[in-house]
Amino acid sequence: MKEYFGGCHCGEIKYKFVASKSVEIWKCNCSICTIQDYEHLFIRHNDFKVIKGTKFITKYCFGTKTAEHLFCKNCGIKSFYQPRSHLDSYSVNLRCVEEPPEIKNVVYFDGKNK
Repeated sequence: MKEYFGGCHCGEIKYKFVASKSVEIWKCNCSICTIQDYEHLFIRHNDFKVIKGTKFITKYCFGTKTAEHLFCKNCGIKSFYQPRSHLDSYSVNLRCVEEPPEIKNVVYFDGKNK
């Protein structure tokens, strides 16, 4: 296990988490994930911590309103959020992680039709 750091584009939101050096990510085809080319890395809540900028986090919900899409109020980037598929974890966008872990497997998820 290794500690990783990530955040939004402007740097107002920063977080850290622990994960393996080689990870599985998910690619979803729903309307919001497709347009952002989001790379889902699921991190259990206990292994994730916002270390800067909680006051800059804003929420957007759509569809079933189960997922909480979390964005930076300043730059608009969704670097992590609470997905409906993994209620015990956050989905971290691998593209927002500094020196990210290696991808060992990609799971394609049909969020468009779920």
